[in-house]
Amino acid sequence: MNQQRKPRYGDRRIAQVDGWNGRGRPRGKSGEFTVELTRGVPGDEVEIEVLGRRRDELRARPLAWLGVSPSRVAPRCAHFAACGGCSFQDCDYATQLVHKARGLERALRLAGLDTTAVELHPVAPAPAAFGYRSKMDFTFADRRWIAKDEPADAPAAFALGLHPRDFHGKVIDVGWCEIQFSRGNGIVAAVRELSLAHGFEPWSNVAHTGFARHLVLRESRATGEILVNLVTSTEARERMEPFVRELVARVPAITTFVQNLHSKPAQAALSEREIVHHGPGFVRERLGRIEFRLSANSFFQTNVAQAEALLATVVEELAPTPDDRLHDLYCGTGAFALNLAHRVRAVVGFELVASAVDDARATAVANGVANARFVAGDLALAPMGDAAEPPTAAIADPPRAGLHPKTLAALIASGPRRIVYIACHAPSGARDAAALVAAGWRLARVRPLDFFPHTPHLETVFTFERPT
Repeated sequence: MNQQRKPRYGDRRIAQVDGWNGRGRPRGKSGEFTVELTRGVPGDEVEIEVLGRRRDELRARPLAWLGVSPSRVAPRCAHFAACGGCSFQDCDYATQLVHKARGLERALRLAGLDTTAVELHPVAPAPAAFGYRSKMDFTFADRRWIAKDEPADAPAAFALGLHPRDFHGKVIDVGWCEIQFSRGNGIVAAVRELSLAHGFEPWSNVAHTGFARHLVLRESRATGEILVNLVTSTEARERMEPFVRELVARVPAITTFVQNLHSKPAQAALSEREIVHHGPGFVRERLGRIEFRLSANSFFQTNVAQAEALLATVVEELAPTPDDRLHDLYCGTGAFALNLAHRVRAVVGFELVASAVDDARATAVANGVANARFVAGDLALAPMGDAAEPPTAAIADPPRAGLHPKTLAALIASGPRRIVYIACHAPSGARDAAALVAAGWRLARVRPLDFFPHTPHLETVFTFERPT
């Protein structure tokens, strides 16, 4: 009996796109095979070229569109075809939300949770689908990504922008980013022009040489203040001072400029030392009832408008009382703890990053919050060991990997009546939710919020209640 030949590299087939996978890649079906595509919108029918196969899963690129999805729209960004910053700009926003909700439901089912027994809310859309990021990190590079429509002799030795999708060896020289705050685009253009004029050598990720490494911009939604952070390999004050003077004269909206030094090979906007060249070195931001001072290296939600909605959701789901003792795990700079302190008897925040704890303590003093304290340390090594009393309520906002097993065990052992868990990665959040349900809590509600339109990311609030 002859068996049909399995697809091979270079084969052409027809595929129907039906959604996205967890990495934001279009997925679909081609016969009995699941297909991961480099491009596509749910509802598209495409001719594909096979790039690889693993069991019954194909990787492929689209060759021609045979049927165009009604959800397909023209992307606003000129760099969308190559840039790794956005995945879904070619799909209308309503459809993005539908498929994000389906991905969340799929993660809950795979974790063994009964979605019919849970109050599962629709995804709360972001207030704005473009221009929503109040902080952006751009990279300098000595190898510029040359787009297909550019001339072959286009300048290739300098770039300031974002990495292409799945390719970190080069950088797209970004002219305009549609998802960052609009004034940031003018600052990027001015920094690029002045960096070239002053002979700032872009960093080489191969040779580990060069001067200019990263440009980080932050705008306060509350005050309109703008912080510019230039990450360089050396101090070179004689080069920096005239550069800063010219930049601030050209863009007066810049209220503070800092330089962070990073001499090591690691390609990230890290800091060994910070120098304030202009202004106070921070911007003031407000979330809820608390004013925060955000320096170049402070962690804070990059979509502040949606963070207000998240804060309101957490307060509603936690339903704190004046007798509650609240624990805030992975508290960062204390956004939840400080905004809830006036509603509870006491709050303790736990955070690994010492600088974030310092920021939280300073913010508590500046805002007159006396019943909140913050503990610095690794929750995986000594989970909640510094708390005098067990909590009656708890918030957990862990990183993408979810709760460390030791932290999860300690949370369960502490026995709060209600837990509000914020997941930035649905599968890890669903996994931890299943563990809390197995330990005796009831998963009452799941409320997702979209912080990052055109990307696969989703914030989800899980509410757990312990039967009395």
